[in-house]
Amino acid sequence: MRYIALIAFIVATVGFGYLTLGMPRYFGLFFLISVAFLGMGLHDFFQREHALLRNYPLLAHFRWMIEAIRPEIRQYLLESDTEAAPFSREHRSQVYQRAKNVNDADPFGTEHNVYAEGHEWLVHSIAAKTPSETPPRVRIGGPQCSQPYEASTLNISAMSFGSLSANAIRALNLGAAKGGFAHDTGEGSVSRHHKEFGGDLIWEIGSGYFGCRRADGGFDRDQYVQVANDDQVKMIEIKLSQGAKPGHGGVLPGSKVTPEIAEARGIDVGQTCVSPPSHSAFSTPIELMEFIADLREGANGKPVGFKLCVGHGWQFMSIAKAMLKTGITPDFIVVDGAEGGTGAAPLELADHVGTPLREGLVWVHNTLVGAGLRDRIRIGASGKITSGFKMAANMALGADWCNSARGFMFAVGCVQSESCHTDRCPTGVATQNKWRQRAVVVPDKGERVYNFHRRTVAAMQEVVATVGLDHPGQLRPEHLCRRTTDSEIHTADQVYRFLETGELLTRQGDGRYEQAWRKAQAHSFLPAI
Repeated sequence: MRYIALIAFIVATVGFGYLTLGMPRYFGLFFLISVAFLGMGLHDFFQREHALLRNYPLLAHFRWMIEAIRPEIRQYLLESDTEAAPFSREHRSQVYQRAKNVNDADPFGTEHNVYAEGHEWLVHSIAAKTPSETPPRVRIGGPQCSQPYEASTLNISAMSFGSLSANAIRALNLGAAKGGFAHDTGEGSVSRHHKEFGGDLIWEIGSGYFGCRRADGGFDRDQYVQVANDDQVKMIEIKLSQGAKPGHGGVLPGSKVTPEIAEARGIDVGQTCVSPPSHSAFSTPIELMEFIADLREGANGKPVGFKLCVGHGWQFMSIAKAMLKTGITPDFIVVDGAEGGTGAAPLELADHVGTPLREGLVWVHNTLVGAGLRDRIRIGASGKITSGFKMAANMALGADWCNSARGFMFAVGCVQSESCHTDRCPTGVATQNKWRQRAVVVPDKGERVYNFHRRTVAAMQEVVATVGLDHPGQLRPEHLCRRTTDSEIHTADQVYRFLETGELLTRQGDGRYEQAWRKAQAHSFLPAI
């Protein structure tokens, strides 16, 4: 049976060959087709690379055909509405409906098991409020910032031109311009596509220093000053690490460096570029603070902060101690969760390295509160945030605003085909192929980006109003409930420990935070002995 397909085509080739002699017009085509498949089968039988093909010539090709469309089969035919891998159909559909400005109401009741461990909800108030018609804003800029930025509570998270197509970047920025929210450039720097429609930009600077890079790969301050003082750039964000692949650098092969990408990143066309795992502009917490101060000065007082996925808790505390020692504070910190997305990452890093968003957010918030620094620094949260509830839940745990990457990708047209790394994105969102990215019709998708943002923020405001509050900044841990077992419920302030202002500076305990604080040192990222 293993060779039945090969035997069938041997017989068919002989048979059609014989019949072709008498009636060539009718059987000639079938003879040629049989010869082609017979040749493929014989090649399979004698090749040495694939064991399945040697044992199942021709038949084994069906395995690869089915495997190639496995994500689509699972997504469209097999998965449930609430199965998250990585985003459930329920959440994707909600984004699509809001982006298209159609009814997103859910009929008949929730499909979630509200008695399952881990189920979360916000406690509503008998004295609920009417949602404000004005979207809330967050003022970002500490005492050392002279050009603070009034940010939306939901912004586009870091996605570079190069990982996303030109048309996807243009559509995102068009939506941001119309909706008055910010568009993070990702570490690929500011491209011409980010600037076409004039939407507010957060310029992310990674370890490759694209857009402000010397020939040897180091930081070029003169180039930085030129880009940072563009009126469209509202904030500067230093990328310390990324949730989906923390502590991992990257290589951009020269074959992928097109003239457009080279222009944006400040490199030569066809030049292979390396982004090292860590920065060369600083190597200690104190040097990081000095770098932040220098960037803020070079940007004429615009807000400067950093993004990280929390690793060793005491290392973040080292940064907090450097703030206290130097008197320099960032204007904002974006906490990226390990559940965040990326175009490509080693499975080990994506699955098992990095702290999830909730735990990282609470750690950062608590450290700043415990060190007496929280009132100077705003916190953003990023990691699988696509709904008003997820926004509100993260704000209850300490975030001032939220960023979303894949949510806005869905709004542009992403269907979660998980082919971002192949350059064969079926919707043209994550590819540099000109023919594929033409599928992204910029005016239409820009409108969808605007709609998704507007309706998601409105949903968050509605959730906040049901809790009896006027502004998401009033949310507290006690407003968020979690089922910890099938018969036990805890509020977030019972699940997590929340510190009092200045507690790390005065209390000498033996808890997790106190132990980490003793390890931290301002002059080094290494633990104190």
